[in-house]
Amino acid sequence: MDSLEVNKVIASVLVAGIVFFIAGNIGDNLIRESIPAKPAIKIEVPEAAAPAGAAAPAPLAPIAPLLAKADVAAGEKFAKNICAACHTFTEGGKAGIGPNLYGVVGGPHAHMAGFNYSDALKAKQGNWTYDELNAWLKKPAAYAPGTRMTFAGVTNDQQRADVIAYLHTLSPNPVPYPPPEESAAAAAPAAVAAAPAGDPPIESLLAAADPKRGQADTLKFGCIACHTFTDGGKAGLGPNLYGVVGGPHAHMPGFAYSAGMKAKEGTWTYDDLNLWLKKPAAFVPGTKMTFVGVPDIKDRADVIAYLRSLAADPVPLPAK
Repeated sequence: MDSLEVNKVIASVLVAGIVFFIAGNIGDNLIRESIPAKPAIKIEVPEAAAPAGAAAPAPLAPIAPLLAKADVAAGEKFAKNICAACHTFTEGGKAGIGPNLYGVVGGPHAHMAGFNYSDALKAKQGNWTYDELNAWLKKPAAYAPGTRMTFAGVTNDQQRADVIAYLHTLSPNPVPYPPPEESAAAAAPAAVAAAPAGDPPIESLLAAADPKRGQADTLKFGCIACHTFTDGGKAGLGPNLYGVVGGPHAHMPGFAYSAGMKAKEGTWTYDDLNLWLKKPAAFVPGTKMTFVGVPDIKDRADVIAYLRSLAADPVPLPAK
């Protein structure tokens, strides 16, 4: 191909490009794209409903009645499964992400010396009461805005009480539980001397009571946190309970019983044990026993049946 032919090809390409460019500009001027001021079809979108969280929070359940039926073992299990990621529970234990919790019940809000608490918690006055622990565990961020505690909280009322009941045991001298609300009739002094109102006689339930259930209840109600049950077992926070049925009220030699318990005449009868387990503080005012009591008489009968079995020669059951 000679140079003339090459020049023709190049010229053809240039002319085609110029024509394409000019045609495009003419087209843009003839047809202009414009955005309408209003959409041709209006689509109504309903406003989103207010989130459920915007509603007023439910009132906090009173802690005293929940502590009366709290399960210490369940609280310990929850604490060691969930809380142990940040906390320790043994006396003298080191801090983790959060402080050691031994002795927290009744202690100041910033109770662990040397721990770097948030300003929000350091500003809290007073001590950790049962009510304050209940509010804290429900929602830490609401109780102490600005806290570094990232845990969302325990929404289940009884589960919080179980955890608090476990924390209550982490002390050489546990803070007594708050008394549950009672009717005026139940609070009358005469109620101490008689079987609790509305309950059948304990004798009628002991024959059908289950010692195995009673033994399980000593775990459920946290008795094992303070007592031992084997023959010759050592005292804990409370006395060893082997041979308690039929024994004197201060039945374990050498144990530092309260003056109220030492002043009790006679022995542990089934009726006495029923009244004691119902509400220790009413049966022996001034007792060191911090346990609030077992509200269900069937549970009390099972526990008494188990205690009765803790003897080489169990006391006979009362005649029907």
